Amino acid sequence: MVVKVYGPDYANPKRVPVCLIEKGVEFETVPIDIFKDENKAPEFLKLQPFGSVPVIQDGDYTLFESRAIARYYAQKYKHQGTDLLGKKIEETGLVEQWLEVEAQCYSPPITDLIYKIVFDPIRGLTPDPKLIKESEDKLCKVLDIYEERLSKSKYLAGDFFSLADLSHLSLTQYLMGKMGKEYLIRDRKHVSAWWDDISSRPSWKKVVELWPGLY
Repeated sequence: MVVKVYGPDYANPKRVPVCLIEKGVEFETVPIDIFKDENKAPEFLKLQPFGSVPVIQDGDYTLFESRAIARYYAQKYKHQGTDLLGKKIEETGLVEQWLEVEAQCYSPPITDLIYKIVFDPIRGLTPDPKLIKESEDKLCKVLDIYEERLSKSKYLAGDFFSLADLSHLSLTQYLMGKMGKEYLIRDRKHVSAWWDDISSRPSWKKVVELWPGLY
């Protein structure tokens, strides 16, 4: 049965299609326009009571939150497509560790930057340079730690591409595109090499092709 992915048109939900492509799982998409409050429609709220995207339906199974969905499919199809969790439990532990780092340390400042630089002008708001600088400084501190880590291993969890790396794709692409902040990546030799590696994967290239203009 084909997996239905609701609301994949935005950045965070992109974790789901790129994971499904890596695992070789067929899916179809159902657009949800949050700017038209389609995420607040009663039928959608039955699937996701908090009204956020993405959501998947896999037969009679429903799941929301992009990282949870990616974890689910990485485990469900562990022996199909790319192994995104590692072969040993210690490797899986490191994958989970860096997934938490992405969610708790990396995502907040980069999300703040995206909203201030990309979306505030769309909403008619003037970005505050001071707040942008504060968010950028926070992100730089995280990236400095990444630089140290990636000087010792090719990927975040070790020498294999994993969910930890995959989870960074959708937000980091903004830095490299319309935000004009690519120097945050390029000024760090090992982070830059890591980004070139993970962003050149066919799965991510396919996702960018499927949603042209987002970045």
